[in-house]
Formats: sequence, structure tokens, C-alpha cells
Amino acid sequence: MKFLNPDVLAIFIIDMIFLIFALLAFVNSFKIVKKWDINSTTPLQYELEKKSYLIATIVKYIFYLKLPLFIYFIHTLDKLSVILPGAMCAAGVTNATIYGVPLFIIKIFNLYFFGFWLVINRIDVSRKNYPFTKEKFLFFIFIFPILFIETLLEILHFGNINPQVIVSCCGTLFSSSKTSPVSIFIKIPTFWILSVFYGNFLLIVFSYILKRALFVSLLNMLFIPVAIISLIVFFSTYIYELPQHHCPFCLLQKDYYFYENCYV
Repeated sequence: MKFLNPDVLAIFIIDMIFLIFALLAFVNSFKIVKKWDINSTTPLQYELEKKSYLIATIVKYIFYLKLPLFIYFIHTLDKLSVILPGAMCAAGVTNATIYGVPLFIIKIFNLYFFGFWLVINRIDVSRKNYPFTKEKFLFFIFIFPILFIETLLEILHFGNINPQVIVSCCGTLFSSSKTSPVSIFIKIPTFWILSVFYGNFLLIVFSYILKRALFVSLLNMLFIPVAIISLIVFFSTYIYELPQHHCPFCLLQKDYYFYENCYV
């Protein structure tokens, strides 16, 4: 795909800015993790505390901007579908290269990683002794390579899209045929899909009421794939009022209920 597309170019520029600032935070995180000592009164500790505040602010605003940028990313995929033969919505553009699906998955998980980091940061700065400073920057050291991989996959995906090659539409990608990547889930009885979905949700609620933070975190991580599969297999068909239509991307179009616009 042409890099001169204004929407793609805007995403590249913003993500490269994020990556530059994240690299700055990444380098300084090592120093903080290694030398942080809240009980120390040395000039080094004072310097680390100032850097800690700066880096936390950088990471926080990267997340605040990545959330709307993710929505813009999907909007861009949807706009590009009009110039790719065979694509009827963002699903076709995502599947146009081998990098599209991994890119989309990593983008979703990065949002959760940054969100979890914000929770740790909020708890940390609310305590006088900053008990989780090392942990939150150690976690960011883990997040940064994933952020780098996301940016790299984004470049590879958009750079390898060939507008002359026919891609699969969402009706083909999200169907019960053997060639569909989600056919195995579509063939599962609805009873089991809904049992797992609502069972997972109730377990999250009960774990939250019982204040079991570890279980809440684990169940929320499990809820991501469960919710996506449930949306594709069951809920989308009722929204579209068409049993054969399972595409989750069409839900994001303002005229999604006109299924003939994106279903073949």
C-alpha cells in the first residue's frame, strides 16, 4: 500500500513519535529499576524521583493517545477497503497480508498492557513510599518490545498491501466454511458459547466483590478472547439480523445494518 495515503501516513508519524518517547522511557527505566531506593536521601535518588515522574507522565499520555488512535486505525482500514478489490470492510484489509491479524491482536493486547500499567501507576503514586515504582518500570521494560513489534508490523502490513491483488471479504473470512479461520468456533453450539461468556462475566463480578485481585486480573484476560468469539459467533448475527453474517468489523460502520454493503 502506498505510504503517501494521508491516513496511513498520519498513523505512522504518531506511532513513531510514541516510539521515540517510549524509547526514552525504556532507557531510563533500567536505571530506575536498578538504583531506586526510596529510603535514600542521595542526589541520585532525588534525580531518579524526578525522572520517575517524567517517565510516568510520558507512558500515561502514550496510552491516552493510543486509545483514540486505535479507533482511527480501524477507521483507516475501513477507508482503505474501497480501493482493495474484494474487500468490503476493514476485515479484508486486515487479512490483505500475513502481518495484519498479528498486528491487530498485538494492538488490542497493548491497550490492556498500558491500561494495567496505569492501574499500577495510580496505586503507586497514591502511596507516600511509592511501593510499586520498581515493579511498574520493570513492567514497562516488558511492554516496550511489544510496542516496537507493533510499530514494525504496522510498517510491514501497510507496506506489503498490493492493491492489484484480490483479498477475501468478511463474508468469506467469518463463515462456517473450512477455509474460514473462525469456522471451528461457529460450529460450537450456542449454549456453550453463551455459558462460557456469561460464566466468565459472573466469575469476574464475584471475584471483584470478594476482592480477589489476582482472579479478577486473570479472568479479565480470559474475557478478551471469550468476548470476541462470542461477538463473532452469536451477538453479531442478532445485530445484523442475518444468521450468516459474523463480521465484527462491520459493527463499527454507522450503517452496519445494511448487510448487503459488506456481505457477499
